[in-house]
Amino acid sequence: MSKIGIVGGGPAGMMAAFAASQAGHQVDLYEQNEKLGKKLYITGKGRCNLTNACDSEQFFKMIVRNPRFMYSALNRFNSQDFMTFMEAAGVPLKIERGDRVFPVSDKSSDVIRGFIKSLEKNKVVVFLNNQITGLEIEENRVTGLRLKDGVIKDYDAVILATGGKSYPSTGSDGTFFEILKTAGHTVTPLRPALVPINTREQWPKNLQGLALKNVQLTLYEKNKKIAGEMGEMLFTHFGISGPLVLSLSSLISRDASQYSFKLDLKPGLTEEALDKRISRDFLKYQNRDFSNSLNDLLPSKMIPVIIEKSGIDPFQKVNQITKENRRKLVKLLKCLEMDVESLRGFKEAIITAGGVSVKEVNPSTMESKMIKNLFLTGEMLDIDALTGGYNIQLAVSTGFLAGQNV
Repeated sequence: MSKIGIVGGGPAGMMAAFAASQAGHQVDLYEQNEKLGKKLYITGKGRCNLTNACDSEQFFKMIVRNPRFMYSALNRFNSQDFMTFMEAAGVPLKIERGDRVFPVSDKSSDVIRGFIKSLEKNKVVVFLNNQITGLEIEENRVTGLRLKDGVIKDYDAVILATGGKSYPSTGSDGTFFEILKTAGHTVTPLRPALVPINTREQWPKNLQGLALKNVQLTLYEKNKKIAGEMGEMLFTHFGISGPLVLSLSSLISRDASQYSFKLDLKPGLTEEALDKRISRDFLKYQNRDFSNSLNDLLPSKMIPVIIEKSGIDPFQKVNQITKENRRKLVKLLKCLEMDVESLRGFKEAIITAGGVSVKEVNPSTMESKMIKNLFLTGEMLDIDALTGGYNIQLAVSTGFLAGQNV
């Protein structure tokens, strides 16, 4: 029996502890917070979208960085395995739109309880309020962990699951990246991902609080289309947020100012169909001012913005609006442009992009190629995915593989 030390009590760390204890090792799990799963507790607005039940091919398409690195981990422990694990731990699950998986109770606390129950059953020793400040390394082999009070605990192997830099209030402060750099690892630049966006224009900020459903948002780098998605978005006091924005933000590289968005408010209609729809509305409200003719078409908060950007006099009678101006209005509704000023910070990011270079980690075991008996998991690695439960699955899959191979 080997003695294993695991740092970090998030999904990757808890799954690593379960897998290592299941393999017969004596496992100590260290968490600097007062409870396990603190970041997991707030995911999905407290509902915890813990994985995605889509097929394997679709899952890999959702991994933004280094999907090939994840082949072994996801082959060994996929979303179906994770769902089976959770239900065995007494957490019934349900599948919602987009194959997103949630606990039936809609409570992330139940997911955390399921993890804890599994750890207790396997006699994992959990140390809460315990900060690890360093690794003990001799001849490129990890031999133990250094606690904040200077005490050194000896271990046969160590698994790191300390997360990235997003939501630093939950303990993800990136400290271990510096420790790993000192030990010889390469850490690719860290930046916020799945994060709201500051826009250069003022008008999105004027729409603060307005949520749009069933719209198409497309991301461009300079004039090159990067990706487009349909769904929900939200206007805020700084720019834009919501599921569509968070997903597309992961595709923005470090120089965010090179990017822009085009918003299609009516993706279900072609320009021709939309023109006919507006013509019908204009006929219906032909004696009204233009400013009072768009209520059937747009949310009231959006109307002043569209009127201003259309260049049509708000007091012009609808029956006097030219065909050319109507066509301009159609094009505006199908292509409303916003320039990215910058990404919001780590405090608002769901995950961190960047991390330990995957070239320096064995994808079949999660063991460091630089330091023997040191395993790296989850958000510490340069892997990330879009929203929808994929990132928690990456964490538990890498955690499981590390625990099994430790």
